[in-house]
Amino acid sequence: MSHFLKKGQGSFLLYLVCFHVTWTTWVLLGYPRLRLLGEETLLYMLINVVVRALVWMLPVFIYLRYVNGVTPTKYLKLREHWRGGLLTALVFSIFNFLFFAAQHGLPQFHARGITWNSVLSTTLLIGFMEEVPYRGFIFQQLNEWFSFSEAAVISSLLFVTIHLPGWLSLHLFRTQRVIFIFVFGMLMVALLRYSKSLWAPIVSHSLNDFFSVVLFRI
Repeated sequence: MSHFLKKGQGSFLLYLVCFHVTWTTWVLLGYPRLRLLGEETLLYMLINVVVRALVWMLPVFIYLRYVNGVTPTKYLKLREHWRGGLLTALVFSIFNFLFFAAQHGLPQFHARGITWNSVLSTTLLIGFMEEVPYRGFIFQQLNEWFSFSEAAVISSLLFVTIHLPGWLSLHLFRTQRVIFIFVFGMLMVALLRYSKSLWAPIVSHSLNDFFSVVLFRI
């Protein structure tokens, strides 16, 4: 860790601090007010998506373009090997669905579980919103300075920390959740490395949350 402040690492560390502080502030101060709108409403979903895009997504593209001086979509591995990425995600998601079914039985649809937020913000868009900053940017940036395993562990731990404010504010903190999110982060890194495409973790992540929130309602 003594080489942590090599060229470019200071600005990256500043990004991490600003990102986590901004998101924590939103979760603690803004999100409780947002919930007053009702999580089933279209307005709630739109605000939720816009906030995530501004806090999670936009800074990554700005950082890559103006600090690193690279083409964001190329660096994030969104251009090449996308077919292999989608195929990898499909195979992973089939096994993931079978795993859910083995644990919880066949899915049963419930109308109250189908809302704008549950289908779009919390599931289908969540893969893009979270994989771009964490596996696409943070992991790959760390992997330029650390070994693959070190970068995978550090990025997965950071992925856990970004969930902590929400868990604590909603009284949802559980040791099992911490372990699951860490392991899930490591799996997404493995999918990225195997497929060489960020579409593998993006689609896998979205379908995982769709299974969990909408189909199996865990």
